[in-house]
Amino acid sequence: MPITRTTKMKNILSALLFVSFISCKGQDCSKMPTSFISYQQAIKLVKSSTFRISESANTSNSSWITSARYYSCDRETGYFIYTTNRGYEYIHAGVPIDIWKGFKAASSKGSYYDRNIKGRYELSN
Repeated sequence: MPITRTTKMKNILSALLFVSFISCKGQDCSKMPTSFISYQQAIKLVKSSTFRISESANTSNSSWITSARYYSCDRETGYFIYTTNRGYEYIHAGVPIDIWKGFKAASSKGSYYDRNIKGRYELSN
């Protein structure tokens, strides 16, 4: 089967994003790429980079969110990463810091997540 121009462009874009991912690993958050190859790579990159704000929330009372962290470079919006009781890890991008503060203060983390984060701050890849 012949390789089309579209396939070549997708391969080149994937390679560039991968190089961008590798070159930013562990660096300042201002050098973060705007898109990622996969959610897993985005999570690893965010966790290994330096942010002005890097906080966790107490999720001990949640029945399904076992951990939650927030990372912000500009102190206005950031990445929200959480883990479920089944061990799955998810990431949201562009989450305003006020939403994060509301999540931390919420008596029900799951309900707050469903009402204020889910479906609103999706990470594009």
